[in-house]
Amino acid sequence: MQHKKSGRKFGRIRKVRKAFIKTLLGSLILHEKITTTEARAKELKSKIDRIINKGKKAKDKEKKITVIRELLKSLPEKAAIKVTGEFVNKFDSRNSGYTRIIKLGGRKSDSAKMAVIEFV
Repeated sequence: MQHKKSGRKFGRIRKVRKAFIKTLLGSLILHEKITTTEARAKELKSKIDRIINKGKKAKDKEKKITVIRELLKSLPEKAAIKVTGEFVNKFDSRNSGYTRIIKLGGRKSDSAKMAVIEFV
């Protein structure tokens, strides 16, 4: 049963899924726009909001190191630094809704629903 279980499994075991999400989040932050499947994009959207809100706490000089350390658990190093630097100023006026998902057609090889996820 799936009671009180959230998140998609993507046909992977826990540690592989965690690494997979970490690389997807890193790619999204560094490139600011990626093309992926709809399910992956929807999963990223929920996670990226929490990450950026956590990064916004880095405005205080004393908290910046602590916030970067927390972000390194779920992001690559370059992405964590970019969240605490550029994105703090970029999304200062927003509380949530940092990304947009644009649905595309099916992938040619297996007809998987594709989408572009990008920052607003």
